[in-house]
Amino acid sequence: MAFVISSPSNAAMDSRRHATSPVASQNPGPPCSGDRGVTQPMLAYEVHPGTGPYLLLVHGLLSGRAQWLPNLDALSGVSRPVVVELLGHGRSPSPGDARLYTPEAYVEHFDAVRRAVGAERWVVCGQSLGAALTLRYALDRPGDVLAQVFTNSNSALAPPGWAEENAAMFERGADQLLRGGRAAIDNHPLNPRRGRRLPAAARDALAAATAEHDPRGVALTLRHTVPASPVTDRLDQVRVPSLLVVGVDEAGFADARRRAEDAIPALEVVETAAGHAVNLEDPVAFNRAVVGFLRGRSGWRARPGPRPPSAAPPRRRGGSR
Repeated sequence: MAFVISSPSNAAMDSRRHATSPVASQNPGPPCSGDRGVTQPMLAYEVHPGTGPYLLLVHGLLSGRAQWLPNLDALSGVSRPVVVELLGHGRSPSPGDARLYTPEAYVEHFDAVRRAVGAERWVVCGQSLGAALTLRYALDRPGDVLAQVFTNSNSALAPPGWAEENAAMFERGADQLLRGGRAAIDNHPLNPRRGRRLPAAARDALAAATAEHDPRGVALTLRHTVPASPVTDRLDQVRVPSLLVVGVDEAGFADARRRAEDAIPALEVVETAAGHAVNLEDPVAFNRAVVGFLRGRSGWRARPGPRPPSAAPPRRRGGSR
């Protein structure tokens, strides 16, 4: 499968900060108003056709809408995927107001998208930093969430003191982006082109999409989103069905995984032969896990959709505390 994202001109990139590409529907990305300002969707989003509840998909730092390309066909059999892009990433804007980048503001950003697509309740799924934000959304707005899926996220499940210990690193990274501009994104250690474990097609698509990222917006994300992203002290308050799809090859996630398993009520865990970017490195196992999890929920009246490609079933653990 070939994933192609063309690199935009500067003028095109400016216009895309306020609009998505047409898929099934699109977000015009109007400016918002209010305290943190979220009365209408600010994030760029794409709604893909499918069967079942709406499914919010949220990527991590320096990723974008291409994060989910290997998963959309399978997920469309059990849901209607809604792919958003974080502020400063892809076609989303880069506002100068730091309050719009806080995790609390992202709860409002996501809910503005939910209302815009007409979802009474939906499923949320996050990857890396995106998982920290979707976990917070499910904690703050459980009545709007049918279920949640998340993958490896050390920021979401960080231990106490993590933000303080890494504050200088976050600030240094933000300064480098503001001073270095486009070159700083190209040379950033999290730039997808450095992802040696990623399939070549997915890596190339994500690397091409970094041309749309705004260094200022990414810098503000490092300053105001990442440090405040952990939800570790609230995990025992999760009240929605939850699935963690783990990339077991990321050794640095082992402690965070244990914290999730110890605290989240009735957490289901599926292990995959992947590292950090679970849904890209092992898309067959990720798709199988999520499709099975969503089909297992009752009361959604979703018609059976196409099964993902066959593979050895991933190891599943249920009811962890």
